[in-house]
Amino acid sequence: MKTIIPVAALLVCLGVAGTAAYSSAAPPKFSIETVAGNGKEGDISGPMPALSAPVGLPFGVEVGPDGALYITTIGAHRVLRLDRTTNQLTSVAGNGIKGYSGNGGPANQARLNEPYEVRFDKEGNMYFVEMQNHLIRRVDASRGVISTIAGDGHSGFAGDGGPAKKARFKQPHSIALDEQGDIYVADIGNHRIRRIDSRAGKIATIAGTGEHALPVDGESARGKPILGPRALAISGRTLWIALREGNSVWKLDLDRGTIHHVAGTGKAGYSGDGGPARQATFNGPKGIAVSPDGSVLVVDSENQVVRAIEPASGLICTVAGGGPQARGFAGDKSNALDAQVDRPHGIGIAPGGGFYLGDTNNHRVRWVHQ
Repeated sequence: MKTIIPVAALLVCLGVAGTAAYSSAAPPKFSIETVAGNGKEGDISGPMPALSAPVGLPFGVEVGPDGALYITTIGAHRVLRLDRTTNQLTSVAGNGIKGYSGNGGPANQARLNEPYEVRFDKEGNMYFVEMQNHLIRRVDASRGVISTIAGDGHSGFAGDGGPAKKARFKQPHSIALDEQGDIYVADIGNHRIRRIDSRAGKIATIAGTGEHALPVDGESARGKPILGPRALAISGRTLWIALREGNSVWKLDLDRGTIHHVAGTGKAGYSGDGGPARQATFNGPKGIAVSPDGSVLVVDSENQVVRAIEPASGLICTVAGGGPQARGFAGDKSNALDAQVDRPHGIGIAPGGGFYLGDTNNHRVRWVHQ
């Protein structure tokens, strides 16, 4: 196992240590390598060595409480578990057949429909979004039993103020859990963020009105628009949000309910590295994660890169990927900034630092480390 870097070390390229960004020194070199997937779309037939297994269209990547890496695959409609000690890949949810079934039974016998992101609560229970089933499922940590906790399985908007199980979503993409176990849902088709009270089981909209417009910086998020919330991450009482159509990054104060602009002008493009994040441009960001040191990593999917934001300075830089013209697959075990990726989506912080990336169209999961 290689030594993995703190995410903060990646931000040397921002010049936050007192030198001008990209001044006389070149950005630091960090390596990228494949940890799962053989580059072919397909489905695993049982436990398999991770590098020889087909991992069809991986999206979400998240390290679980057991230290394993969990991967959602929309090509095979499964949630996979990668044991980083043995490098064996197994299926923990989904039977590989597209559909909706299995509640009350073993998760690995259920039918799923495009699981997008996966998260865990303090007890180790697993949660994931099924985008095309318009719902959220839960897998019990002790028994491996699957259930639906939110969504009636139909596309639309309904249910605020009532039971989450009777609510209606439209292509939900991302979820995040806070310290109390409340669940936040990026209901992207409805241009809303919704919260499920874990104790009462009720759902409410906390941001967005359905209107296709950017939020208003510094104002209350409730009752105001939010454009294409695609990815969510929680750090303390702050909800970090990547807007896909909005080409920007925001943070929502969960106690005060106010929303604040962090990065991106709202226009599509690829610019701004080494400067203020609010003046940078993104193109369809689809993943976001926060490291323990507070660094914010954003998967700038259509630009084929991962970018880092240092909140204290407000600066941004690219930390992996060669940019919009470098779409493809190349660069394993070489400088991450020279690597080619193909429409990456999910991102997860690795234990001790570094991060995992769902390199979706390359049918691989990759790891950035020192």
